[in-house]
Amino acid sequence: MRTALVTDAWFPQINGVVRTLDQTARHLQEMGDEVLVVSSAGQPAIACPTYPEIPLVLHPYRHVRRMFQEFRPDTIHIATEGPLGLAARFWCRRQGARFTTSLHTRFPEYVSARYPIPLSWGYAFLRWFHAGATRTMVSSLSLASELQQRGIRNLAVWGRGVDTELFRPIPDSERLAMLPGPRPAFVYFGRVAVEKNVEDFLRLPLPGRKHVIGDGPQGAGLRRRYPDANWLGMMEGIRLSRHLASADVMVFPSRTDTLGLVVLEANACGVPVAAYPVTGPLATIENGRNGVMDRDLGHASLEALQISRPACRAAALACGWEKCTEVFRSHLTPAFPSAGT
Repeated sequence: MRTALVTDAWFPQINGVVRTLDQTARHLQEMGDEVLVVSSAGQPAIACPTYPEIPLVLHPYRHVRRMFQEFRPDTIHIATEGPLGLAARFWCRRQGARFTTSLHTRFPEYVSARYPIPLSWGYAFLRWFHAGATRTMVSSLSLASELQQRGIRNLAVWGRGVDTELFRPIPDSERLAMLPGPRPAFVYFGRVAVEKNVEDFLRLPLPGRKHVIGDGPQGAGLRRRYPDANWLGMMEGIRLSRHLASADVMVFPSRTDTLGLVVLEANACGVPVAAYPVTGPLATIENGRNGVMDRDLGHASLEALQISRPACRAAALACGWEKCTEVFRSHLTPAFPSAGT
């Protein structure tokens, strides 16, 4: 089967959407499928306002049309609602092709956090965009229920996996030496941006020391306001996994994430997670087993110190990419069923 994955978010960006699509493409290929990733790579583009890591392709329809005509996909999946996603949707509608979509981010909340644009406008756009799909894949049942109340239909649950070979525990002797300063070590890992609510973590009166892995548009300002935190910057690969595995607790202050792949990655390292009881964490955290959710994030952070690290690892081991990719594949629909594809 030939599958086209259309995404405005792709390497060299490092975020949950990119990691999810990369792992999905890799595992589809391991299953014997041919996969085409239609991204901004090599295309004329401009930086996305307030999110310059994402390039916005200047001639998206031309790019999508050429790639589809050369690849002749059997199935088409549109992962983002940006210029490439819109161009692919338009191509499919013109050609009478069926397609699936996925909803990875709370686009309306992210826009409203930056500009005075009502949430209702953003959700009206999402309803229109995803209404054309045979299925819209979301990360959890709780998110599906929330989106149904917003008028988005034809939802299917596609969970997330975690690379348990890369993200794994390290010996205590290494773990305790990796992060400088007093213990416990509370770590935030992710993009440093307004929608991630990082300042809620930084202002907590916690013992030990706070550490931040990642960067973003709020990075410079927050570093000035919170100089006592250990700002580690962007990391990836084994360096990232070892620093994450050195944490005593990973604090996840976001209220807008649809899942939070970093929760699974922390658990895979044997690290419990503290979070608010909102949609994303509710999909992956079982209170008292692999983390703690509480409206008081400070309380959750302190309680998470009592969580068994082996139990966190066990929770992550149940979330393999192979199973997640099989679910994703089962939700795909033939682009041109009358052609027998």
